[in-house]
Amino acid sequence: MMDFFAFLDQLWIARYVILSGLGTTVSISLLAIIFGSLAGIFVGLALTYGPLPVRLIVRGYTDIVRGTPVLVLVLASYYVSSAVGLDLGPFSAGVLALAIFCSSHVGEIVRGGLQAIPKGQTEAAMAIGLTFTQTFTSVLWPQALRQFLPTWVNTAAEMVKASTLLSVIGVAELLLRTQEIISRNFMSLQFYFFAGLLYFVVNFAIERFGKHVERKTAVPI
Repeated sequence: MMDFFAFLDQLWIARYVILSGLGTTVSISLLAIIFGSLAGIFVGLALTYGPLPVRLIVRGYTDIVRGTPVLVLVLASYYVSSAVGLDLGPFSAGVLALAIFCSSHVGEIVRGGLQAIPKGQTEAAMAIGLTFTQTFTSVLWPQALRQFLPTWVNTAAEMVKASTLLSVIGVAELLLRTQEIISRNFMSLQFYFFAGLLYFVVNFAIERFGKHVERKTAVPI
């Protein structure tokens, strides 16, 4: 019991440090999910409808990124970008690495969702005079969204977990802040458990958001 109260005392002392780390984790994850998902939509469109040269290039991009460990992408985004003169800070490099990783996965998700739609629906839309843009936005995209949304939620949760790797380039996210606190009070088990609980809360919120969107986009029976 005394250990529990001692933990609460240390937790109160470190509350601002933990909130700062949690805020950084949420910010990086959110930006990576947004930019990665937007880029992934274009990747998926290129894989599905692009001309052969474009499909081959984009296919090479997705295969290389999906086959590369996230840690390697993080280190490359930080150190290679500096070598070529981009001079990205740790935060920006971390967002870039996770967004690239996210885009490759979302691209495959979008491709699978679009290719699962029967071709007859596209042909029918074209037959009544709809342009490709109208066909995509009114016929294909709503159906594909309902199919790939659960998988997208899993990918978004993976971005939150992958954000823990950004501590290697000095991003003061939740894990790094937790390690700094532990180095002062040596309460490893308690603070790692608390950090895990916070990660769970963030991913649970993403899951709830995904379920909410699923209900909004579901076809009434």
